[in-house]
Amino acid sequence: MRWWQYRLVAAVAFVAAALATGAAVLRPPAPLRFGPGGRFKVALFADLHYGENAWTDWGPAQDAASDRVMATVLDAEKPDFVVYLGDLVTANNVPIPNATLYWDRAISASRRRGLPWSTVFGNHDDMPFEWPPEWFSPAGIPPVHCPPAASGNRTFQIALNYELMTAELNRDGADGLSRSMVGPQELWPGISNYVLQVLSHEERQDPALLMYFLDSGGGSYPEVISSAQVRWFHSQSHFLNSDGRIPEIIFWHIPSTSYVKVAPKSKTEICKPCVGSLNEEDVAPQEAEWGMMDALAKRSSVKAIFVGHNHGLDWCCPYEKLWLCFARHTGHGGYGDWPRGARIVEIAEKPFSVHSWIRMENGNTHSHITLS
Repeated sequence: MRWWQYRLVAAVAFVAAALATGAAVLRPPAPLRFGPGGRFKVALFADLHYGENAWTDWGPAQDAASDRVMATVLDAEKPDFVVYLGDLVTANNVPIPNATLYWDRAISASRRRGLPWSTVFGNHDDMPFEWPPEWFSPAGIPPVHCPPAASGNRTFQIALNYELMTAELNRDGADGLSRSMVGPQELWPGISNYVLQVLSHEERQDPALLMYFLDSGGGSYPEVISSAQVRWFHSQSHFLNSDGRIPEIIFWHIPSTSYVKVAPKSKTEICKPCVGSLNEEDVAPQEAEWGMMDALAKRSSVKAIFVGHNHGLDWCCPYEKLWLCFARHTGHGGYGDWPRGARIVEIAEKPFSVHSWIRMENGNTHSHITLS
């Protein structure tokens, strides 16, 4: 493809996303681009789980702790881009009329710093609300306290994916901070299926990296990447990168069954070629494999896949000619008491390389690895 064709594809995708959500169709945001020195740094925030037990003391306290983790990571790393890798909220704990309150809070650290970001959905973002048994005691249902300024006209009862994405894009899409998209309707109920281009620092009009975001399901529908999504990926990758010369990295929430195959065997030690610090639970994979891993493994341009979901895992292991990586549990919501942090991914344009490490909430780093 020529440079103007890439720009046209990006513009068409932006307009399609705006029309799908009802957002105002303004000019597309400035393209993502490798910075001086030909580097592009991404921070991955996984499993934030905002909104748990808001009617207790510990629920709001853990949300405040999650705020601090992200602030620490962003201020230390100063990334170019942020990926929210699913389970931003625990929808089965969010009964308030405006669930976007928690979604907005989850992405607010990036917004305040003027950092662009994208989101993919996890299984908890679309999980049906579970009534707490204590609400049926004499004390009854606790009162709802929702700040009026946050409510606006975006009110609904459950954090359904389409409404969450629409609210995000209506607020932050026009100014270019949110690069999330509502994917093609033929892939629904999976919403977060889209691709972003990162342009070269030297060849100003040419993409030097493609980032694919896929919805791995869960919540109100099965935890799978469907065969329709595989066909969509084939179509997009052939159109944008038919000769495979542009490197590609992939993001989704729930690990594929291939993660089970490469997982370190020991729960006490992660041995090479795998690199990481946590291997304290079994991989909880998608329910089935419908061809996506085969499609990715056959493309030499695909360098790595990044997932969340398992809070007690943070390793990277090789699979075929690519790498399978977990992020690090970032939020203080969700299960597990392991120290929180975030995976950092830094891509160098020329010569191409992918370097990654974990930045912890106490400021330390570990598990440095080159993924190419």
